Amino acid sequence: MFKLLPPATRAIIVATVAVFLLDQLFPGPAFNRLALWPMQTRLFAPYQLITYAFVHGGFTHIFFNMFALFMFGRALEDLWGARRFLVYYFASVLAAGLTQLAVTALTDTVYPTVGASGGVFGVLLAFALNYPRQRILLLFPPIPMPAWVFVTLYGIAELVMGVLGTQEGVAHFAHLGGMFGGALVIAYWRATGRLRRPFS
Repeated sequence: MFKLLPPATRAIIVATVAVFLLDQLFPGPAFNRLALWPMQTRLFAPYQLITYAFVHGGFTHIFFNMFALFMFGRALEDLWGARRFLVYYFASVLAAGLTQLAVTALTDTVYPTVGASGGVFGVLLAFALNYPRQRILLLFPPIPMPAWVFVTLYGIAELVMGVLGTQEGVAHFAHLGGMFGGALVIAYWRATGRLRRPFS
């Protein structure tokens, strides 16, 4: 089944899992420098706005992110093509990272951020916009619902948890930043007619 994935989605999953396994086998400062550190620290570097998406904090973290890419990324790549999907995914990752930098600067926090969740939330938004009536069955609660309902409720939940500060250690605003960045990309593509012609 994995071989049936389109190339860009497969490449992201393979690269992310490879980094995770290397980090588990050879833990050390090299992987710490791939995380996104706040700008007010000496550990921050611009490349981290992309590399943080390949680092994860544990098996559960990477499993759910890669499972979401497996489920929703392939549909978007089949619709858009590999190049457009890669641009969209990493634009969401970048937007999520910039949002997180703004949050850590405003709150004066110094913890690093890791994970592909920003890109995944962008993918979820795009899936809901392109396949709004596609039924999604959640693991908990096991209730099927249209994609647009699921993503809307998920976005509201992230906003509430971010404002209330629940689930310490989860970058809720980065998730929302990934969705917002993805929305801007889609709005630009639609306004310029790029979705109606091959990507270049």
